[in-house]
Amino acid sequence: MRVLCVAEKPSIARSISQILSGGRVETRPTQNRFIKNFDFNYPQTNSTFTVTAVAGHLLAHDFPDAYKQWSSCDPFILFDAPIHVTVPAANKTIERNLMTEARTANTLMIWTDCDREGENIGWEIISVCRKARPNIVVKRARFSAIIPQQIHRAAQHPVELDEAQANAVEARITLDLRIGAAFTRMQTLTLQNRLPQFREKRDVVSYGPCQFPTLGFVVSRYNQVKSFTPEDFWYISLSLERELDREMKKVDFTWRRGHLFEEDVVIEIYEDGMESPRARVVKVTKKNVKKWKPLPLTTVELQKAGSRLLKLAPKKVLDIAEKLYQQGFLSYPRTETDQYDPQFDFMSLIGKQAVDPAWGRFAQGLQEGGFNAPRQGRNNDKAHPPIHPTAHAGNLAGDDKKVYEFITRRFLAGCSKDAEGFETTVDIEYGREQFCATGLIVLQRNYLDVYPYDKWSGKEIPDFRETEEFEPTTCEIKQGQTTSPSLLTEADLVGLMDKNGIGTDATIAQHIQTVIDREYVIERMDGATKHLLPSTLGIGLVEGYNEIGFDRSLSKPQLRREASTTERSMVQVCQGEKSKDQMLMESIEQYREMYVIAKREFEKVISVC
Repeated sequence: MRVLCVAEKPSIARSISQILSGGRVETRPTQNRFIKNFDFNYPQTNSTFTVTAVAGHLLAHDFPDAYKQWSSCDPFILFDAPIHVTVPAANKTIERNLMTEARTANTLMIWTDCDREGENIGWEIISVCRKARPNIVVKRARFSAIIPQQIHRAAQHPVELDEAQANAVEARITLDLRIGAAFTRMQTLTLQNRLPQFREKRDVVSYGPCQFPTLGFVVSRYNQVKSFTPEDFWYISLSLERELDREMKKVDFTWRRGHLFEEDVVIEIYEDGMESPRARVVKVTKKNVKKWKPLPLTTVELQKAGSRLLKLAPKKVLDIAEKLYQQGFLSYPRTETDQYDPQFDFMSLIGKQAVDPAWGRFAQGLQEGGFNAPRQGRNNDKAHPPIHPTAHAGNLAGDDKKVYEFITRRFLAGCSKDAEGFETTVDIEYGREQFCATGLIVLQRNYLDVYPYDKWSGKEIPDFRETEEFEPTTCEIKQGQTTSPSLLTEADLVGLMDKNGIGTDATIAQHIQTVIDREYVIERMDGATKHLLPSTLGIGLVEGYNEIGFDRSLSKPQLRREASTTERSMVQVCQGEKSKDQMLMESIEQYREMYVIAKREFEKVISVC
């Protein structure tokens, strides 16, 4: 039996071939210089395997020539215009290779990435191969890491391709093409007709159903910062100097009221307190406390941590993780799951890290009794485990090393114990006012020894006894001022998009990069922190749409998040609760209504400086 295996990328095809063949493989060139065919016998299934690849999506969706020229039709027509699905010229050599190999194959085995997009690319491969061999048997290899155990298991126990997931992606591609093209043409032509600078530069003012809510978050925070007015407040500061380990230590007590915005009220409270010159300890609470180790790593958390801790753009973090996955160093980096399967083999993966000079000793400690089962999060996409290292990588450098090290340390930390400490809280009464002070002694660092990204430091305070009295060293009124919210960081934006259902864990980074590339958003460094600042054009577009008076602005997340037009709708298609055609009909109708209003009002309210 001859099996044709098709991977999503050439590098994956090569890795799969090396694993399944044990290195005994014949390589043939194809008409595409990036793609090779790998032939070998696979006795485990009594088959001859040919492994080849595509280069991502094989098919392209576009309008026919009659609709491609911007002057050829009113953009509104694009909501109903026909869409042609073709193999673009750049992929013709890939198509010919697939058809040639499929003619002599009994079985087609899909080895694309195991996510929605991979299912859709799988159906594209099937459509091409069946042109050459209509009755070819189709199977799907399912795996989460390019390591021998998983690759052999996938080859020997293939499953069926998930047509529902493929349909959900097909619907999203169609929806984004129609909406993006219609709104992009409308707003670009409107601006070019009204403003000379756009007419001269011929800039395209792009619109995307996820892109604009992403921009909307940035503009909203910018407006909050711009409109912020600081407000004065007052509070009572109380401290005591007391001996600890033969040194005088200052203990700062926090006013339980926090602060008040009326100075005269604080003065009155303070003067009442002065009538009683001594403070009294009303309660001393001592307890064991923990600092929880991190949850298993998801794609969204990787993007946030990469931006906040590693100072890398979310898209770059994902690109690096994808490369390391293809090299066999990481599990599949696109997952919503923060729970490990009960049968997950932790110890073999921990053992692979025992040779590392930086964290090898910690890994050995986990093997020798320090292992503790990872925490269980709330999410499980039933497709892939949390992101984790699958092999030791000792020769990485630069950003690749930073990303791999973070993921590995996070995995080892999750397999360790929570940090343990001892906390003392002292509650006092001064006059009629309540104050408190807290001290902490870190007893066992545990996971913190391998995870430097978390901080937990002790602050010991002297002993206090309940009912004892003392005279404060200082007690005075201090003035403060409310501080402005900061502009969004990329990590902030990733969190907002995830919370509001804008994009998927795998596409959030690309949407952020798109609004930056389109110059709707500008990156600004404030010290070591990168903030996102909307450009004049970005502000004008969002405020223009907001002023039109939609119940739900195109720049707000609600429209994309609602069941008829967003990720929830795609999930319904995946689960068989809604058909692809039903999703498209509901979504397009809603955006069509928005377009009619926007077209009528856009010229009146859009404001670009």
